[in-house]
Amino acid sequence: MDTTTNADPQELAKFSELAHRWWDPESEFRPLHQINPLRLDWICGLVPLAGKKVLDVGCGGGILSDAMARRGADVLGIDLASKPLKVAQLHAMEAGTASVRYREVAAEALAAESPAAFDVVTCMEMLEHVPDPSSVVRACATLVKPGGWVFFSTINRNPKSFLFAIVGAEHILKLLPKGTHEYARFIRPSELTRWSRDAGLDATATRGLEYNPITRRYWLSADTSVNYMIACRKSA
Repeated sequence: MDTTTNADPQELAKFSELAHRWWDPESEFRPLHQINPLRLDWICGLVPLAGKKVLDVGCGGGILSDAMARRGADVLGIDLASKPLKVAQLHAMEAGTASVRYREVAAEALAAESPAAFDVVTCMEMLEHVPDPSSVVRACATLVKPGGWVFFSTINRNPKSFLFAIVGAEHILKLLPKGTHEYARFIRPSELTRWSRDAGLDATATRGLEYNPITRRYWLSADTSVNYMIACRKSA
């Protein structure tokens, strides 16, 4: 595959249209704001971020990038949607987040340019939006230093995830805009683990993310049947 085109123009347009609402915690991005502390604490529990060089792949408006920088990391956020990146840059200026910067570049292109340049690579809620997710996994593996950490989060592919992530989240609870996710692009943990292993990454930990629509609360658990995260280490 041409590494410069592993992006879906419709997906980029979808998130660009909503870019101005990215930092509104009551907007369509409310779920991202709510889960951000959970995934940030999980990452920090495995690898303290202070002083680390971190890459956030598919950073969007910068919610995780900004939070990791505030934990003491030197963060580069990359994305191919220019409007969310502008929002991320503007927020960093307004919030005075010094150690974060953003760049419009594909993970594959950056991997060719800067292999083994980062201590930690995160790629959250992004793999299910690209035509070739395994290519992104390979790029993340190339970008991280030997012994470094790569974190992925995505959505499992099964009847329960269709019911929860699409019917429930988009149509009934309206947590997300309709059309945010496409079921065929969901990724089973076994698939993501295989791609990671093929790229030289060892999956060392997984966590599921659950949601209670009555209390409107998210929490981490061992249940990876819908939303889940995988932590990988690159062989030293």
